Amino acid sequence: MATSPRPSAPLSSALSRRAPRRAVLGLLAASPLLAACGGDPLAEGSSSPAPGSGGTDAGGAVTVGSANFAESEILGELYAQVLEAKGLQVERRMQIGAREVYLDALKDGSIDLIAEYTGNLLGYVDKEATATSSADVEAALKAALPDHLTTLAVAQAEDKDSYNVTKAFSEENGITSLADLAAHPGTLRVGGLPELAQRDYGAGLAGLEEVYGVPQDKLEFTPISDGGGPLTVRALVDGDVDLANIFSTTPAIKDNGFVTLEDPKGMITAQNVVPLMAKDKVTDRIREAVEAVQAQLTTDDLLAMNAANAGEAKRQPRQVAADWLRQKGLV
Repeated sequence: MATSPRPSAPLSSALSRRAPRRAVLGLLAASPLLAACGGDPLAEGSSSPAPGSGGTDAGGAVTVGSANFAESEILGELYAQVLEAKGLQVERRMQIGAREVYLDALKDGSIDLIAEYTGNLLGYVDKEATATSSADVEAALKAALPDHLTTLAVAQAEDKDSYNVTKAFSEENGITSLADLAAHPGTLRVGGLPELAQRDYGAGLAGLEEVYGVPQDKLEFTPISDGGGPLTVRALVDGDVDLANIFSTTPAIKDNGFVTLEDPKGMITAQNVVPLMAKDKVTDRIREAVEAVQAQLTTDDLLAMNAANAGEAKRQPRQVAADWLRQKGLV
């Protein structure tokens, strides 16, 4: 999002070995997706021990952090509140920044736990990684993590790149899958983060050719630097692009009736939600509490929680998380 809403792209993509073969249009933007509204009483640095809490197994508080976008804060609240429900003392440092910032915070002890996304984190710690499936990404990530970090159980929930078209475009051209794009007779105008033109794997434009046989000279790329946010959505709605890369848990996909193109060959890198922790702070109590969230968290849940936060109700991340935890019987 200038910084991406999900701390991904510029930080996680390998350096390009290919240049785009079409003229790059200039629809550049710098506005990020809406982050959570301010005013949460549990703001950065605050703590809220549960009644009778005795801290961690070692006697101290667990500091839960989040990146600087709303979904990350919602996930942080899920972890924080379930830990409190288990009698642990929790401190919060939400909205602390992009990946390089919170990884440093994990290293220096400023935070102990944060929600991450498997594929983007793998791309950050291993610039040469090319795994795309959930299982392969998880295995590669475990092998590539620095010694002071560890992950807990991976959730089914994902928030990953997705290519979307309008319902009208889908019906007029018979396109419901990335596999259908090669047969499209004309130029395909694609909108998305600038680094899509640089990636040689995952959701990059090069993958459309290498995996799905879409010639690069058939793609006309419009870089839009809002991470699949309002400007990207508007470009698709207004017909300025035919195909837009939007993160898969963005409520605007459903709100506008977009058709998310299927990815039958698994080109797009998996981005499962995973708790990332300082290894020396993991205890059985923490693992059990957090993994109870992971066991029930789905992609549809993420979409619904994002919609509750960004929709008319503008519910705070803390309340959104509390509602979900109660619905699932975790608090």
